[in-house]
This record gives sequence, C-alpha cells and structure tokens, in this order.
Amino acid sequence: MIHPDALTGLVLAGGQGRRMGGCDKGLAPFGGRPLVSHAVAPLVGRVAAVLISANRHPEAYAEWADRVVADVEPGYRGPLMGLYSGLRAATTEWAVVVPCDSPALPDDLIARLSAGLGEADIAVAHDGERLQPVVMLLRRSLVDDLGRALAAGERRVERWIARHDWRAVDMSDCAEAFANLNTLDDKRRLEARRRETLRR
Repeated sequence: MIHPDALTGLVLAGGQGRRMGGCDKGLAPFGGRPLVSHAVAPLVGRVAAVLISANRHPEAYAEWADRVVADVEPGYRGPLMGLYSGLRAATTEWAVVVPCDSPALPDDLIARLSAGLGEADIAVAHDGERLQPVVMLLRRSLVDDLGRALAAGERRVERWIARHDWRAVDMSDCAEAFANLNTLDDKRRLEARRRETLRR
C-alpha cells in the first residue's frame, strides 16, 4: 500500500460540460450536493492533499479541495491538460486521479489501485468491459513526459498511458461505480438509481 503522505488526490473538473448545456459539471447538483463532493469522497483521509483541476468557479471548488488548479494553458485542452496541470502542482511521489462526474466510485478505490499497481508506474481501473483511463494511480515523475506529449499534440489519455509501464486493475465487481454523467438524462437516471439503492 502507498502511504497517504505519498499521495495527492486529483479531481478532473476542468471541462466545458458541452453535453450538459455548458454547465460547470462538477458543481451540478446530484443527490442534494455538488457532483464534485461525491468524487472527492473516496480521497478524503486517504491522501495528503486534494487538488481539483478546474477552469471556472475556483471559489466554489475551494470548499472541496486543499487547492484548486487551473490549466497551465488556456483553451479547454482536455483531461490530459488537467492531469498535467495537477501533476505540476502536486508535491507527492504519487497521484490518484478521478473525474468529477463519477459520483459512485468505491471507498476502497485507492487501496485497489495500489494493490494492482505491482512494479508498474500507472494503475488504471477496468470495469470489466472497458478501461476507465481517468481513474488511475500514477507516479508524479511522469509529468515531464506528459508535458512533452502535450507539446507534440497528444490529447488522448489512453495513448499517453500506453507509452508507459501500466497495469489494468479489475474492478468488474463494481462496474456501476464508473457510470458518469455526460448528459442531463445520465444525471436523472443515476439519481433515480441512487434513490432506489438508498431505499433498500
């Protein structure tokens, strides 16, 4: 297990939310609180610091983070830029990354990623059907390579991961935990599922 003191939690919330009408997705209400508060939950108490990568409303996100980090380059250049900016701001050896729009991530997420890492540099969650590339544990020292990849035009998280020694971590037993909210319909569906679960 990686000690919490060696870990930074990074929540990616810097997107434009275009499929949700341009809203700041991390601040959209879900189950009575902002989505970002659910994303932060599996990190709190398990990392030395929580960073939120956000390009809007930093004062609102500050309630849920030790630090809010904007992209180092403007223009909403995607999750790789958010990852790069967060890794530059982190001071620990390792970082664990989650998206702001997955409100049901398991409490033992960090423990499972850590256990599945082995001797690799990156551990990525796999839900049994597909890789979840923005749910990962990685060495902060990869930040320089990431900067070079971005400068060369790379924008896909999966392709950048593939440059390194990485492991997929089987989380098929909780595949539903990786459902994310890309549209308002997704949000309504997940909220209904959450209410049903709470009633049981």
